[in-house]
Amino acid sequence: MAELSGKQKLAHLRQFMSDVRVENGKGIQAFIITGDDAHQSEYIGEQDKRTQYISGFRGSSGTSIITPEHALLWTDGRYFAQALMELDPSDAWTLMQEGLPETPSLENWLISSLPANSRVGADPNLISNLTWDRLKNSLSVAGHTLLPIEDNLVDKVWGNNKPTRILNKILPQNIVYSGKTAGNKVSDCIREMQKHKVTTLILTALDEIAYLLNWRGSDIQYNPVFFAYVILHKSKVFIFTNEKSVTIEARQQLLNEGVDYEIELYENVKLFLRKIISSNNSQTVWISNHSSHSLHCECKSVSIYTAISPVCLMKLIKNKNEIEGMKLAHVRDGVALVKYFSWLENTITSTDNKVFVTEISGAEQLEIFRREQQKYVGPSFSTISAVGKNAAIIHYKPSKASDKRIDTQELYLCDSGAQFLDGTTDVTRTLHFGQPSDYHRECFTRVFKGQCSLARTKFPLMTKGHHLDSLARKYLWDVGLDYLHGTGHGVGAYLNVHELPTMISMKPYLDDPGLQIGMFVSNVC
Repeated sequence: MAELSGKQKLAHLRQFMSDVRVENGKGIQAFIITGDDAHQSEYIGEQDKRTQYISGFRGSSGTSIITPEHALLWTDGRYFAQALMELDPSDAWTLMQEGLPETPSLENWLISSLPANSRVGADPNLISNLTWDRLKNSLSVAGHTLLPIEDNLVDKVWGNNKPTRILNKILPQNIVYSGKTAGNKVSDCIREMQKHKVTTLILTALDEIAYLLNWRGSDIQYNPVFFAYVILHKSKVFIFTNEKSVTIEARQQLLNEGVDYEIELYENVKLFLRKIISSNNSQTVWISNHSSHSLHCECKSVSIYTAISPVCLMKLIKNKNEIEGMKLAHVRDGVALVKYFSWLENTITSTDNKVFVTEISGAEQLEIFRREQQKYVGPSFSTISAVGKNAAIIHYKPSKASDKRIDTQELYLCDSGAQFLDGTTDVTRTLHFGQPSDYHRECFTRVFKGQCSLARTKFPLMTKGHHLDSLARKYLWDVGLDYLHGTGHGVGAYLNVHELPTMISMKPYLDDPGLQIGMFVSNVC
């Protein structure tokens, strides 16, 4: 089937919206498209990039609303410049700059723009229960209805052209790196379950599952995770994943580490939940409010405990082995970066005018230096190699169309990271190989002073990152400057490079447990 144009995709989607059967007829007046997968992952596989497919926007954070007359995309300050470049104005897309005072929230726009008693559709598998309930309540007060649509309408437009899910091998993580057996981690979970008087724990976040089982995968680019759900019930661990992906070594390690487990089909997680819930209606199920609304619906007949999972908090605080591994990973990564920056400076300042480096070829050379390092697995995110104005695009990814030469005339930003078997890195450096302007010097110095202030600050344990963020911005605020993104974030130990809910940001994260000994946070020494 030939690839559809942007206008054709929207036309087909609107037709499917009008065909949706509802209780009092058919048709919905708006459809919400999120940038999430069924595990509410930040980074998603190609088969889950529905926002990108329908709009052309490639950023990792974006939510769209489609109505018969409008196509709107909400994204935050990291992606304003990128979205303006990637959204096709001929398809009548409107960028909603999230976080600005004049930009209405998604629900407020729906309330003020839709006809009375409208029906809004969304896929409940791709929206957290927390978000779903907030949206449903807001729409309900205004007389509108939020409808779950399990058969995703974007997938219907995508049809046979939709990529298939990648299912790579699942490998064990050596105890030298994990520092704690999966059996001990499961025991810690059981103790937390007993403390909160719950009988069943449901895990949906992919990095939590990889951490708990001491397994690693590669189903999502840059993230050593695999597609799975885990249900801990009666001290037994039920793993819902692709059985063929689980290597013999991974199975054996789980047994050796004292875990009583069974592997079930990934697709059977809801069926299994119905079975164990129907067997005992007096039980209490622990499922995070950040898990999908669809899974929460399966638990409605029993009591639900919605706090973030115990595994989410466990993985934030690194043990002795993980701390040592993270330090060694940063040393090896530092070697690769020093080699790259030295090579880059020597190359671009060479008197041989025939030799030049671009954003893309520079990133490729950095990858070569990283591959030389022991225990290197791959990048932890797509390298942001950006010159001049491109460096203002916060999550810029160089392409053949945008690729610029790195020279002595403009600033060069290199924001990159690596996955090693023993740790994960995220390093940003801004360089100028000639004579920067006074304005560039001032901006660089004010950012540097803010970072130093934050790194040197003494604060009580359990202080939330939200309360520290202004320390990094103070010197910019003094002259009316700022940056439209967070200051720092948690980093996993050979896991996701962004490890929430630990954040240093102007935006408060309600589940942030506060900074504690053993946590790793980017941008803080």
